[in-house]
Amino acid sequence: MELDKDRCFKMNDGNRIPALGFGTYSPDAVQKSKCEEATKVAIEVGFRHIDGAFIYGIEEEVGRAVHEKIADGTVKREDIFYTGKLWNTFHRPELVRSCLEQSLKKLKFDYLDLFIIHNPMSLKPGTDTLPKDENGKFIFDVVDLRQTWEAMEACKDAGLVKSIGVSNFNIRQLEMILNKPGLKYKPVLNQVECHPYLNQGKLLAFCKSKDILLEAYSVLGSQRDKIWIDQSTPVLLEDPVLGAVAKKYNRSPALVALRYQLQRGIVVLFKSYTKKRIEENFQVFDFQLSEEDMKIIDGMNKNRPYGHLEQLVDHPQFPFKDE
Repeated sequence: MELDKDRCFKMNDGNRIPALGFGTYSPDAVQKSKCEEATKVAIEVGFRHIDGAFIYGIEEEVGRAVHEKIADGTVKREDIFYTGKLWNTFHRPELVRSCLEQSLKKLKFDYLDLFIIHNPMSLKPGTDTLPKDENGKFIFDVVDLRQTWEAMEACKDAGLVKSIGVSNFNIRQLEMILNKPGLKYKPVLNQVECHPYLNQGKLLAFCKSKDILLEAYSVLGSQRDKIWIDQSTPVLLEDPVLGAVAKKYNRSPALVALRYQLQRGIVVLFKSYTKKRIEENFQVFDFQLSEEDMKIIDGMNKNRPYGHLEQLVDHPQFPFKDE
């Protein structure tokens, strides 16, 4: 998985994905308003890969930011690589296209560059994106994800998306798709939580063996959002091992954490609302970690995720019980 001169990785369908992406998850209204501005700044700084999702509720703002940068001549639509995600309440094959079309309408785009299944845990279809029963428990749905995948393939054939992939899938779930009779397109990538405390070595090796890219979120140890994040997990960027490597290169721990993933052949997502940080983290291409320092960072692995999804742990498609 070598970076090309445009700092992109080639996917198994022949399309290319910029190795560094800008994330747009915004948990509240204040952050949503900041996200539109930050997306414009990211495009100005040089980011061409923007990672979004139906469930983020931010696609209108992100679309506005992109269109503004197209209107002022900074970029053309084909310069931007936008990822959208199929939410869990749309897993039934007859609903897949409607989720995609809603995203396209909000973004005011004719197509998505990449459309991925957000995670394998199907939820009850309907207008409520997080359906719960009277006891506050999520209402699951049972869907054969191979049928969901066929509907994803149909979206690609219809020209609504250029590439299709998955997110938060484990090896067993990837194999289920790859071994599906009549498979038309392999997933181009699997987007997962990945950082020095959870380096996903086994999953990365499997994906490489199948020519599937791994794409990392929470690369800096996440935003500590109480809904999804285990608050007892240590703060990655304060780790002395990472700090010592960063000092050696005269770079920030964040830059070293980003660079570590790129050198492993992983697509990296990063998010900030601060212009200074956005500019700084785009400098990830300006230095290289030695093999020795890569091994030191490998040694930080604790197989410890930041994300905790206790409410979904009983779901038959819960992906995080497997190694």
